[in-house]
Amino acid sequence: MHYVTRFGDLLKILVWDGQGFVLISKRLEKGRFVWPSPATEQVRLSPAELAMLLEGIDWRALRRTDEPAPTLVS
Repeated sequence: MHYVTRFGDLLKILVWDGQGFVLISKRLEKGRFVWPSPATEQVRLSPAELAMLLEGIDWRALRRTDEPAPTLVS
């Protein structure tokens, strides 16, 4: 079970670890969490994909969502 706010900056995941439920909650200061469309009922992430999701990295395309815009240097 998961919950992402409409702004995409707060993620809550409920995980069964075999002995009980674990609640993971994280809010990003910059960027947003990337999550599949609501039409998808269940998503399985590898440990690496979960780590990227929690860091705000788009685990589908491997790019950060808070990437700063390039600046011009004169």
